[in-house]
Amino acid sequence: MSAATENLAVDVRAEDSFDVDAIDRVLKQNIEGLTGTPVVRQFPAGASNLTFLLAYENRDLVLRRPPSGARPKSGHSMIREYSVTRALKPVYPAVPQSLYYSSEEDSPIGAEFYVMERVPGLLIKREIPTDWGWSEDQTRAFCMRCWDKLIDLHGVDYKAIGLGDFGKPEGYVERQIKGWNARYEKVITDNADAFEDVRDWLDANRPDQEAAHSIVHGDFRIDNMILDEDEPHDVRAVLDWEISALGDPLMDLGACLVYWVEADDPEELRALKRQPSDAPGMFTRAEVVDYYACKTGVSVDNFNFYFVYGVFRLAVIAQQIYYRYHHKQTTNPVFAAYGPGAQGLGQFARRLINEGGA
Repeated sequence: MSAATENLAVDVRAEDSFDVDAIDRVLKQNIEGLTGTPVVRQFPAGASNLTFLLAYENRDLVLRRPPSGARPKSGHSMIREYSVTRALKPVYPAVPQSLYYSSEEDSPIGAEFYVMERVPGLLIKREIPTDWGWSEDQTRAFCMRCWDKLIDLHGVDYKAIGLGDFGKPEGYVERQIKGWNARYEKVITDNADAFEDVRDWLDANRPDQEAAHSIVHGDFRIDNMILDEDEPHDVRAVLDWEISALGDPLMDLGACLVYWVEADDPEELRALKRQPSDAPGMFTRAEVVDYYACKTGVSVDNFNFYFVYGVFRLAVIAQQIYYRYHHKQTTNPVFAAYGPGAQGLGQFARRLINEGGA
């Protein structure tokens, strides 16, 4: 096994520590059979919710909680992750088994959290390990299995598994477009393009009818997957369900394809690379869209709209972060690059509109 592909935990950061004894008492009251005192480590990946390994003598668990300090509650909802994964598990095995949830009011650590079974396996990021020795055909087979997980998710009957009240799927496209357009308007800085043409185009070109209604993951990427240790082509778990919802599955596909970087992409997209999407044998974005359409029967005739949405949505997210830096609400120098990054993505969305293709 390559060390670079293990889902390793590290020492807990001091600012993220919590009362381990208090958590231990609550979990032993609610999860049968736990023995010993857990050794707590932290998973370093991710910049949003915090994730910890709780290693008991006889069982490994994972705890998820929001970051400390002020935060938009809807952006760090533990009950959302807990509810969707718990409901999905019987019909969509590629999620961890959720075991316990605590609201902020009842929490022994002063924060909402939930606990799930740890799924052992491999985690890959920007590159496929060279020691795997995969051919292009093997890489392509892996690519198909990954996208099959999204297709399978979109095919789940969410009402049949008790998620009919998980959100309001009708009008999802309109809410997303109007919402992201409005968010961008609130964070325009004096050195930023307003991108009024992009925002107007997205609003004017919303499809007359939504493609379908399904569970949408919101952040579907290979680096959010745990792979089988013995057969890494097999996806054992899809992680990070914090922005999952009910909505139009093509909006989900468009949003996640922004991170599906290709070898000849412009620099503003290359900078987003988090997964080995450009490895020889991987689908291009166009091939992903065709594969999705073939497997689902959903029309993708107007897919440029969904991809432009995904690109501009990410531009807004980057500009929101840069806005805080620009107005000295944070001093982290890393955030200085988010402004140019947002502008590059906005310009790319503009080119996609003018050229009419992804």
